[in-house]
Amino acid sequence: MAEHKSNDPLHGKTLEHIVIALEDYYGWGLLGKKVKINCFIKDPSVKSSLKFLRKTPWARKQVEDLYIEMLKETSS
Repeated sequence: MAEHKSNDPLHGKTLEHIVIALEDYYGWGLLGKKVKINCFIKDPSVKSSLKFLRKTPWARKQVEDLYIEMLKETSS
């Protein structure tokens, strides 16, 4: 049986994976400029970011969109 492959770049990615990948690629300083949320600017950590992003849909959407943009940049 053929396996279905999703075209969604977020498919199978946890929020933790996304935050860590963005932090590795941009660093907290640039990440805080791209997505203006305090958990990326003041005393940033993966744990505090996950806690905030899980409760804040608009911020999570911005982070997911930035992750997709990062994937496009790295695949070019």
